[in-house]
Amino acid sequence: MSVTQQQVLDSLAKIKSPRGVALTHANVLSAISASGGKVFFSINVDAAEARAWESVRAEAEAAVRAIPGVTTVMVALTAERKAGAAPPPPPTPSRGTPGVQPVHAHKPPQGGGSPMARQSEIPGVAAVIAVASGKGGVGKSTTALNLALGLRDLGLRVGLLDADIYGPSVPRLTGLHEKPELDGERKMIPLKRFGLAIMSIGFLVEEETAMIWRGPMVMSAVTQMLRDVAWGSLDVLVVDMPPGTGDAQLTLAQNVPLKGAVIVSTPQDLSLIDARRGLAMFKKVNVPVLGIVENMSYFQCPHCGTKSDIFGHGGARHEAEKLGVPFLGEIPLHMVIRATSDAGNPVVDSEPEGPHAAIYRAIAGQVRDQLKGVIAAA
Repeated sequence: MSVTQQQVLDSLAKIKSPRGVALTHANVLSAISASGGKVFFSINVDAAEARAWESVRAEAEAAVRAIPGVTTVMVALTAERKAGAAPPPPPTPSRGTPGVQPVHAHKPPQGGGSPMARQSEIPGVAAVIAVASGKGGVGKSTTALNLALGLRDLGLRVGLLDADIYGPSVPRLTGLHEKPELDGERKMIPLKRFGLAIMSIGFLVEEETAMIWRGPMVMSAVTQMLRDVAWGSLDVLVVDMPPGTGDAQLTLAQNVPLKGAVIVSTPQDLSLIDARRGLAMFKKVNVPVLGIVENMSYFQCPHCGTKSDIFGHGGARHEAEKLGVPFLGEIPLHMVIRATSDAGNPVVDSEPEGPHAAIYRAIAGQVRDQLKGVIAAA
């Protein structure tokens, strides 16, 4: 049964805003995406009123979920401070209360502490690691999937989360196009292939859909895919992060319990400049950098065996030595890796005895060794 935008609007018209206005008349709804039983939209409010709107968001999600034919609902609450508006003043304590100082008189603990200390673990997941890049187009998603498969081959229970909201690649790389089902607790059940538990925003929207989302909407969606997914028991959850070092990446790094990050770069100077930014971002939020991977490191002719350094060679290794982080390995630019990725049969699984699978497994082994304490303690 197909769900229409009008059905969603009719359902939302029954929900009242904090001021008693019908949600559809409160001028807070984004465009509604309704396709194949999957519904997505956001509620955009002023930051000062965000807390009052959270119950409205929950009511809206429940109302839409009750529409016959709806299988998946994602409602993001985004809150922005109006231009020129100051933060809300701190609450004033009651007069005459002995021994209680005003809120603004309390100072935060000196030294700042690690953002990791404020993070909550994902139940059942021993370690969450990020695969990141300073820029797009360096083969980050292909590396993330084959790294996950390499960890699987080492005997670990592995999940893969495609957190690249704007350009999810995992559905194409895995050949998966089904939509996730819900369990008895209304959590999404990750899709399974290659022995991995896999979740992607690409499973919830059509491949051609343009994801024109603001930062708060991105974070709400990523948080839902992390917290509202029945991951089960995993040793490692590999997160394929969006490229870059913007607000979304920084917020994700601060709020998800990352046990480490793998940086993917090509050898050329432009990519290495952005890789440095990625390294700096993770260090600022006290996320350990597990190492750098040099992707598209060289091209080896399949006919004569001659190696050509199309993008240069060794830049990532030199950068790792310069910055004092592990260099995890070189992955060649090869048609087999490209072809198997496009076909949804990643090379570690489709050619497990081949030289490329061996490279990915060697990288996975180094990552596993750095996580041994975390995994063993789970």
